[in-house]
Amino acid sequence: MSVSRLQGVFTALVTPFHADGSLDEEALRRVVRHQIAGGVAGVVPVGTTGEAVTLSPDEHVRVVEVTVDEVGRAARRVRVIAGAGTNDTKKTAQLAKRCEDAGADGVLIVTPYYNKPKQDGLAAHFRAVADAVSVPVVLYNVPGRTACNLAAETVLELAEDPRFVAVKEASGNLDQVTEILRGRPERFAVIAGDDALALPICALGGDGVIAVVSNEAPALLVRLVEAALAGDRAEAARLHARLHPLMRANFLESSPIPVKWAVARIGLCEGHLRLPLTPLSPSLQPKMEAILAELGLLEPAAVESAAVEATAR
Repeated sequence: MSVSRLQGVFTALVTPFHADGSLDEEALRRVVRHQIAGGVAGVVPVGTTGEAVTLSPDEHVRVVEVTVDEVGRAARRVRVIAGAGTNDTKKTAQLAKRCEDAGADGVLIVTPYYNKPKQDGLAAHFRAVADAVSVPVVLYNVPGRTACNLAAETVLELAEDPRFVAVKEASGNLDQVTEILRGRPERFAVIAGDDALALPICALGGDGVIAVVSNEAPALLVRLVEAALAGDRAEAARLHARLHPLMRANFLESSPIPVKWAVARIGLCEGHLRLPLTPLSPSLQPKMEAILAELGLLEPAAVESAAVEATAR
């Protein structure tokens, strides 16, 4: 991964499955091509959106391998930052190393869930993972899922170590984000972890977003973030307002249930999930359908042209 600060849109990829629950590698390639055609800066396979907690270690690594291979076919540079977090430090370090060996440019490591460690335990956890790999590490703070907040002070402590290049901040706490932005080293990126906060965090001085909504509409989100980073407030606000209904709809039920339905509806993959996740409630499907249609995402040419463009690059 380049030493330059991470910036732009990084898509937290869905993981396509066949009806029997096995990995659908061809559909995964279509999903990745859709992102490349949309102009994203990077992709993040096997994270929360990718149902990573339901994958075996071998499946986890295979998703990374396929993603890296498909990205490698494109002329344009797209970073692959693989999710590798668990709530066991030893397992996380082993998985992160396997993701590195599979070709990932970096790893995204979530705070350990369920255990509820103290801040010194969190710092020790991240350092142990960094010790196990030679690629950069992106910290991931999402207390709504982990019941554990990575405090600004701990982020800034870790940010002094050059092995940590960014934080995906999904606490929803803009005070905390501001504290990190005020104290970070210049090379350390602050990336929004909530789609709807991409614009506010960029406005505060942040660097982009690791997003769900870009699974469906990568080009629109790329335009939004580019406008925000360029200081074009009016254009960024216009695009935010346009995408906001889909950002909200993607969380009508637990993510990635709605986005998996939407990506299937667009035609990139089938919509199968792994238990304990179950399909989108039928009562919500017309709302998702209407939002996708309003954005022009149900037009066959949209996906077809994206695939052709990605292949041609």
